[in-house]
Order: sequence, then C-alpha cells, then structure tokens
Amino acid sequence: MQSNLTRPDVEILEVLQADGRISNRDLAAKVALSPSPCWRRVRMLEEDGVIERYVALLAPEKLDLAVIAFAHVSLTDHHPESVEEFDAAVDRAPEVLECYMTSGEHDYMLKVITADMASYEHFLSEKMLRLPSVRTVNTGFVLRRKKYTTALPLPHPA
Repeated sequence: MQSNLTRPDVEILEVLQADGRISNRDLAAKVALSPSPCWRRVRMLEEDGVIERYVALLAPEKLDLAVIAFAHVSLTDHHPESVEEFDAAVDRAPEVLECYMTSGEHDYMLKVITADMASYEHFLSEKMLRLPSVRTVNTGFVLRRKKYTTALPLPHPA
C-alpha cells in the first residue's frame, strides 16, 4: 500500500497523526481538498488498514504512572508452547505497553509502565519470572523522557 500513497494521502495522514479529532471540513482545508474527496480518501485509508484506529493519548504523570522500564527477556527455549505461554502472559499484562521479538542477546523487549518500583517488582516477580518459559529478565529504567512521538515518518511521493 505504501507505494500507492498519493501526496494528498500523505498530507491527510500527517494531519491526522497530529490531531485525530480534527473535523473533516478542517482536515480538507488543511490539505487543500474539498470535504467529500477528503472524506473518501480517509475512508479508503481506513479500509486499507493504513489507519488502524483512533486513540486518546493519556498523560502517565497525571495517572500516577511514574516508572517506565525496558525489560529484555530471554526464554529458556523457543518451542512453540514456550513462545505461546510467554505471548499469552504479555497479552494479559496491562503494564506491558509494547512487546517486540528481537534479534541479538535477548528474545524480547518489553516497554512496561507502573506506578512505582514496588509495582514493577510485583509485575516482574509475579507475572514474568513465574513463567517456566522465561530464563532471564534484564531491566533498564527510564530516567527522563527526551523524545516521545506516535507519528510515523511518512514517504513523500515524487
């Protein structure tokens, strides 16, 4: 789909990444289209799965979520049952914001958010280290956020 994006599609996506609640009329004005074609393009981007969903981004500090950690997880083995067990545990854990299977020294990297160190320790000891499939978890903690964005870099058609 990426190669099929037109200049107006990319402009629409850039505006929506900055403000997902913008009205169609305002969006159309920003991308120099009339409202009907703009609405059709947005619908097409939704139907094609380029736009997955619309969300509200919450401020963790306003919700007393102060600890952000990156946990590097190594499994005991890579049997399908072990991977399925780990994947299911991650899916059940609301503390896990993101999970990536990685190459290199560790098998997975988790982005985890909790209220404090005690709740991170509870997550680690009760949800991760109790899994027979987990061999080790090495954690790094965020000291200060330097950049945060959900906006993807978009290709600009020639």
